[in-house]
Amino acid sequence: MSHSKSQIRSHRRRAGPPGDTTKEKTLSCCECGKCFPSKSKLLAHMRIHTGEMPFSCLECAKCFIQKSSLVIHERIHTGEKPFSCSECGKCFIQKSYLVKHKIIHTGEKPFSCSECGKCFIQRTKLVRHARIHTGEKPFSCSECGKCFTNKFGLLKHERIHTGERPFSCSECAKCFIHKSDLVLHERTHTGDKLFSCSECGKCFIHKSDLVLHERFHTGEKPFSCLECGKCFSRKSHLVVHERIHTGEKPFSCSECDTFFPYNSLLKLHQRIHTGEKPFSCSECGKCFIGKSALVVHQRIHTGEKPFSCSHCGKCFAQKSQLYKHQNIHTRK
Repeated sequence: MSHSKSQIRSHRRRAGPPGDTTKEKTLSCCECGKCFPSKSKLLAHMRIHTGEMPFSCLECAKCFIQKSSLVIHERIHTGEKPFSCSECGKCFIQKSYLVKHKIIHTGEKPFSCSECGKCFIQRTKLVRHARIHTGEKPFSCSECGKCFTNKFGLLKHERIHTGERPFSCSECAKCFIHKSDLVLHERTHTGDKLFSCSECGKCFIHKSDLVLHERFHTGEKPFSCLECGKCFSRKSHLVVHERIHTGEKPFSCSECDTFFPYNSLLKLHQRIHTGEKPFSCSECGKCFIGKSALVVHQRIHTGEKPFSCSHCGKCFAQKSQLYKHQNIHTRK
């Protein structure tokens, strides 16, 4: 694209003390007034305003304003990484990436938050962090309007609406929305259990599972019921317990419309309709709907009677039998 003389303003000024014959030519952009030392740099700049992108990639057809930007981009396809770190040998496509990386080794964090004093290696990370204090969420979902502090959070969220699952397992082809979910899933195939309990040595795939397990040793139960004060080690257990007080029964049987507070009770109930009895006695072969019914039955063969009367010491195989027996003493 050619540019008329009216688009490029030329200014001459003296550089140096009076009497110096050296002259410097400065060219300025007629759109924004920015100045450049050469015509080529000015012409490259003006493409920002005209939208011209004359340099295109032969691999993916992506276009660029400057040839130098195209050269850097082409390294994505060639795999060339000419800038290497002298400390760890890691290589980069462009020099600016290497400069940012080197700060990791120096420990320098030049960008600090004016609110809490936390420091960052890059300015962009400081800008994202500052939104925690300001509450700014400039990235919003076009589907549901949910807002996010950074673009990456929005991109991950949008996969819920699009159904996109770009991360697939090489073993079973199961797909995931987030890469972190894939990494955790892959451990089920490799058997890697990186998180071990310092008390008993038991190992876990996920750190969250280790945290929950450790509460068995510490006795910590951080989730308490507001109605009765009963405490639980897991929030999910508290949610299920609260249904005793609210009367909520979110699980319904499709056959008879009976409602249940827990999914496990619904599954147990549905076996009445299907006739399924997955628990069988190894002694006599009799089958049962639930495991608890099998445990009670097996006491016939073992002779176990774990429920004893506090008044006379008589023992029973079932708790319901003990309750009936205790009525004898209460009537007296």
